[in-house]
Amino acid sequence: MSNDIIADMLTRIRNANLAKHQIVQIPRTKVTKNIAQVLLSEGLIESIDELENGFKSSLLLSLKYKGKERKPYIEKIQRISKPGLRVYSNAKKMPRILGGFGTAIVSTSSGLMTDHQARNKGIGGELLCYIW
Repeated sequence: MSNDIIADMLTRIRNANLAKHQIVQIPRTKVTKNIAQVLLSEGLIESIDELENGFKSSLLLSLKYKGKERKPYIEKIQRISKPGLRVYSNAKKMPRILGGFGTAIVSTSSGLMTDHQARNKGIGGELLCYIW
């Protein structure tokens, strides 16, 4: 398994979207569960189910598609802060993704949240990824 669990999760979601899969299985950690909760609250995925099998537990994410051609709700998902180069932002300089149409997931002292929520609360943090 990858050392960077967030990059692994984002890659699995990206690949499942390209292959138009209905569900994707990712390893369950606190961070992946919180990112999945943010995706669910933003309406980018349909549901989250937990799969327990001994010591290793997983999350099953149901992906959302629109129309007959099954266009994915998540058009692009991009990792920003990496283990070799962390990217931080304060609330005033929080980036607006596609003029507000996209979302950034931010790791703050109050937990993981979207860039909109962090800006409203006036707190900054580490920019994990951009999604649109």
